[in-house]
Amino acid sequence: MNFLENMDLEVVAEELVTVLTTYGLDVIGAIIILIIGNIISKSVPKTVSALLNKRNVDQTVVNFLGNLTRASILIITLLLVLAQFGVQTASLIAVLGAAGLAIGLALQGTLSNVAGGVMLLFFRPIKIGDFVEVAGHGGTVKAVNLFTTELATGDNVQIILPNASVWGSSIKNFSFHPTRRVDLVMGIGYDDDMDKARDLMLSLIEADERSLKDPAPMVVVSELADSSVNFTVRIWCKASDYWPLKFDMTKKMKEAFDREGISIPYPQRDVHLIKEDD
Repeated sequence: MNFLENMDLEVVAEELVTVLTTYGLDVIGAIIILIIGNIISKSVPKTVSALLNKRNVDQTVVNFLGNLTRASILIITLLLVLAQFGVQTASLIAVLGAAGLAIGLALQGTLSNVAGGVMLLFFRPIKIGDFVEVAGHGGTVKAVNLFTTELATGDNVQIILPNASVWGSSIKNFSFHPTRRVDLVMGIGYDDDMDKARDLMLSLIEADERSLKDPAPMVVVSELADSSVNFTVRIWCKASDYWPLKFDMTKKMKEAFDREGISIPYPQRDVHLIKEDD
């Protein structure tokens, strides 16, 4: 016998009317919430990404924050849909919060590195190509990622630092400013002419095109040491010229002192022998 022939059509119709009356508006409301949530989850991240790109924020941070914004909107949309059907979302949020706390405690080291990476990429105290000293290491920045920062030392050794230690320590960035100051200490003998030595060093500095006129170079007597009269030499130059100028100027000053008969004394000590009478 056909199933439909035994079915009470009036009862089925009444049940359908009851269901539609009870849940119809909820279903329609949930569909509207899903549609609006989906539209917002696509448009808001794009707006956030556009604003960050205008501020020249690193693309890694832009992608990360865009995905985080979209995920947050979708979670809120899901909670609103559940609330539309009378589900108590407060308890669900509490459960999700507890789970999130447990996961956060288990991954606190990793999450702190992510947080450090976001701060480094957003505020950009360092960038690729900078020579820095950070967390007890020095080198050229090769990469700044969400979890780690990569450096290369002067002899091209790779150093991988967790971002939490980079952001949590002092950063000395030698490449941040366009100019740097070369500091030298040159010593001459006590019998040598100080004014002649000073003029000679200034002439060498002024003849080198890499030395800047503003700020002006400085050559001053800074110390009467045990074996020599010491000059402090300060020369401003472009950051890229720092090491070449330092090395060249040290060599040129030594050669000029030799030509002009100005001595660079070795460390010496006077020893007085006291002869006791027998």
